[in-house]
Amino acid sequence: MRVFPETFQRDLDDLMRWRRDVRHFRTDPVDEALLTQCLDAFLKAPSVGLSEPWRVIRIESAAARAAALKNYQSANADALAGYGDEKAALYAQLKLSGMQDAPVQLAIYCDESTEKGSGLGAGTMPEMRRYSVVSAINLFWLAARARGIGMGWVSILDPDQLSRDLDVPQDWRLVGYLCVGYPAEDSDTPELERKGWEDRRGQLPIETR
Repeated sequence: MRVFPETFQRDLDDLMRWRRDVRHFRTDPVDEALLTQCLDAFLKAPSVGLSEPWRVIRIESAAARAAALKNYQSANADALAGYGDEKAALYAQLKLSGMQDAPVQLAIYCDESTEKGSGLGAGTMPEMRRYSVVSAINLFWLAARARGIGMGWVSILDPDQLSRDLDVPQDWRLVGYLCVGYPAEDSDTPELERKGWEDRRGQLPIETR
């Protein structure tokens, strides 16, 4: 098995450290050839039974973007209402979406009824198809960051409403709404840490049986 040199290993560790959830974007467009290179990472991702269940929708029209933004704003207001005084005040200060600025926006779905892969590995754990999509998104994320492009994963959404607005097939399930573009600022520390929302663990807890 191939072992990569230590310099590459250090660079990979650095890349993972700099892979941050970006919410502050510049509005200038992303070069299409560069974006294609990043999206090609999906083709290198593992998937259960080689089913490749990911489905990518690029959100470009003013109507689609407006619907997605309205969806987020409504879900975000509901989320804010669910917190108490101090946490609510902190939550209100957080920028949790780059949807108003990010030049590239993608809705990533899992095709739950795909025939590709003939169901291998998904019979007992059908959720493996969605995990496969998550894996592909993560490879795309790293590929983008390596090229100086940032990504933010928006999860404060009503997925059923978004699916209706985008008119996707009934068997598709939303996995991620991605905002993509050049970061307005560079930081290797997550904004949630910087704002005091939560701390990152310094050590991985491992249990044995």
